[in-house]
Amino acid sequence: MIKEYRTIREVAGPLMLVSDVSDVSYGELGEIELQNGETRRCRVLELNGSNALVQLFESSAGINLAQSKVRFLGHGIELGVAEDMLGRVFDGLGRPIDGGPEILPEKRLDINGVPMNPAARDYPSEFIQTGVSAIDGLNTLVRGQKLPIFSGSGLPHAQLAAQIARQAKVLGTESKFAVVFAAVGITFEEADFFISDFRRTGAIDRTVLFMNLANDPAIERISTPRMALTAAEYLAFDLGMQVLVIITDITNYAEALREVSAARKEVPGRRGYPGYLYTDLATMYERAGRRLDSNGSITMIPILSMPEDDKTHPIPDLTGYITEGQIILSRELYRKGLRPPIDVLPSLSRLKDKGIGKGKTREDHAGTMNQLFAAYARGKDAKELMTILGEAALTDVDKLYAKFADEFEKRYVSQGYETDRTIEETLKIGWELLAILPKNELKRIKPEHIEMYYEELDQK
Repeated sequence: MIKEYRTIREVAGPLMLVSDVSDVSYGELGEIELQNGETRRCRVLELNGSNALVQLFESSAGINLAQSKVRFLGHGIELGVAEDMLGRVFDGLGRPIDGGPEILPEKRLDINGVPMNPAARDYPSEFIQTGVSAIDGLNTLVRGQKLPIFSGSGLPHAQLAAQIARQAKVLGTESKFAVVFAAVGITFEEADFFISDFRRTGAIDRTVLFMNLANDPAIERISTPRMALTAAEYLAFDLGMQVLVIITDITNYAEALREVSAARKEVPGRRGYPGYLYTDLATMYERAGRRLDSNGSITMIPILSMPEDDKTHPIPDLTGYITEGQIILSRELYRKGLRPPIDVLPSLSRLKDKGIGKGKTREDHAGTMNQLFAAYARGKDAKELMTILGEAALTDVDKLYAKFADEFEKRYVSQGYETDRTIEETLKIGWELLAILPKNELKRIKPEHIEMYYEELDQK
């Protein structure tokens, strides 16, 4: 039997103190019934003896301490999951907001999930084609990987996220592919962009969307990514699907965590964020991966906007420790008109070597990738030298490298948000660009591959 308490002692902003409680646990969900019969939800944040500190999901306005009742429901926040979730739009707490019917759940799962046994993890090893050359060709995404996108305020990470969600696919497998998309603390305009873009392209049929708006409560912002990951775990490990989870924007999530931490008067860490920010992010990121006992997998692309474009800020810094690389968007390339403005040199996918090569992409992929990196880096150096000393100071080969850098940005990186390139098209463009350079400069590619692909271009 659920007990009701009329022992609300204090309300301060989003927090409320309830005294003389028993059999209540941390993280438990509660309901507050107001004098007029209205109910609001809360969650237990802290327990001290018989006192429970709870955080309200909705506003605290209008709560009369003497006349309001609190009851605790005996469980944490749960999400009802079913295959029917595909094609639907939910709010940050898993309630449908697309005008469709309620989901009839196959089961109800705690949104905090169950930690994956490290011994049961399978190593990520299969290529995921995103259709974006700068990712597929140079910073390859592998099934089961965590590969964040580091962006900045005002950069087009929303368009890139929508493009990847639309285009991503695992090649050579019969398993169904699904996308779970969580938008955390975004504006109404951004939410409308994502929903209408997925509907326009038909991608919504294989997508589950969770939308948490900027004016929703901070506690809901903390729940939204976990809602998405719970849905992803069900689709991947119960239904055997390949699931790509995209979460934008992790910075808004961390700000909500800081807000809750400050309300609890916790000792702040770096830049006011709680000292457990690393642990908290890890509890989300580490839910991605592959299991030995399941055909399904969860691949994760968290997107975060770096405050002041600072890579050393706590959020990107800690994310970099937990994840396997990063894709970095550049403000300089954005100003030059490149779309998407992916800066390939500081970007990195630590698992890229596991997902490329014969039988996965193509036998020449590793060599051309290394050669493109090296040539672009040298081309950028040549362009800087040209700016300082003038073109006359460059050798003929350096001028070719400078030309290569310009063409590489224009043709390889800047493909727009509607172009979906196969890995063969990406590799072909790579070879066409390498043909700008003399054959004796291609020192990182095996001679048989040069013979097969470079000579082929020469003959054309």
